[in-house]
Amino acid sequence: MKAELVAFGQLEIEGQRYQRDVVIDGGAIRRRDKGPSKALKGRSRHTPLSAAEQIPWGGKRLIIGTGARGQLPIEAEVGEEAKRRGIAIEALPTKEACRLLADIDPDDVYAILHVTC
Repeated sequence: MKAELVAFGQLEIEGQRYQRDVVIDGGAIRRRDKGPSKALKGRSRHTPLSAAEQIPWGGKRLIIGTGARGQLPIEAEVGEEAKRRGIAIEALPTKEACRLLADIDPDDVYAILHVTC
């Protein structure tokens, strides 16, 4: 799957531009709904990724793009749930996460990509 962080706050995936965080679930792209995690924002300056969100748990690997500077907080419960499900998490800055996607068939992509911080 071709994905690129083209600018701070802007992704391009398969030729389509996105200016918000996205979730890729077996190749299907949707906007990340941060709502369930907003109550946890007080712990840091950013809304963290929590297991209360609709995480794409369908594959054996979940790629998390942690933002332009890698500052997206990830709640420990996300890692715990992944371990329980036998899913490996790869969390790295979004630019690098996008490079990982290049080698994966779109139907096999399970990812969350943060576009800022």
